[in-house]
Amino acid sequence: MGPEGNGNTNAVGETDVLEPRVPDGNVLDVLGLRKTYESEGVPVRALRGVDFVMEPGEFVAVMGPSGCGKSTLLNLVAGLDTPTDGEISVAGESLVGKDENDLARMRRRHIGIVFQFFNLLEGMSVLENVTLPAIIAGMPRRQAETRARDLLDLLGLADKARNAPGVLSGGQRQRLAIARALANKPTLVLADEPTGALDSAGGLEVLELFRRLHAGGQAILMVTHDQKVADAAGRIVRMRDGRIDDGTEEDMSVTITESITSTTWEP
Repeated sequence: MGPEGNGNTNAVGETDVLEPRVPDGNVLDVLGLRKTYESEGVPVRALRGVDFVMEPGEFVAVMGPSGCGKSTLLNLVAGLDTPTDGEISVAGESLVGKDENDLARMRRRHIGIVFQFFNLLEGMSVLENVTLPAIIAGMPRRQAETRARDLLDLLGLADKARNAPGVLSGGQRQRLAIARALANKPTLVLADEPTGALDSAGGLEVLELFRRLHAGGQAILMVTHDQKVADAAGRIVRMRDGRIDDGTEEDMSVTITESITSTTWEP
């Protein structure tokens, strides 16, 4: 059962409100993706050549231990960071070579982000939190408010529209964050540990909502360390040492060799 609302029935159906943008080709193409950081003068290889494809409507969970590169992958796909090497395309639109303004416009067209700790605007109302992204993207205010109210209704928050986010429960705050992520009908929803800051009841609410979105055709890429959360997805991708872990002996030996050769040894 989905989250409870205020008993109102929207004139707009769930399918209309939650319908995502669907590209003609793949939602996401990642090829040879590498990311190296400098830490105290020492190179840290966060990603070591990741190849990854998502088709429209897929719900994919990326799992792996801390430091395996899964959050780095999410940030690169979102255009919040730039790769050292490799290609990323979202709905056929390459991210390579784009400046910060171009990446921001790409996010408004294609990406909705759900953060672990919500990242809500506490000085604005629940309704304003959902309306603002659509207005920034160029939607007329009245149309943006109508869409925001439709989303809040479907996500069980219509009666909280005038409240500040701070009075909501953890599960309600994450549902609000998801409503905000859906404001511009994104091609791809990115979720970074979306249940990590919630209790078990709030986590179940969020997973049920993701299942509803997936059933409606929304593409979702979710990072998690929790197997039970990952099991809600249609496909699980495991990462280890900055690469997709396919479990083969060859992959294991390459990772070990790279780890040895990249280690600085001191006498």
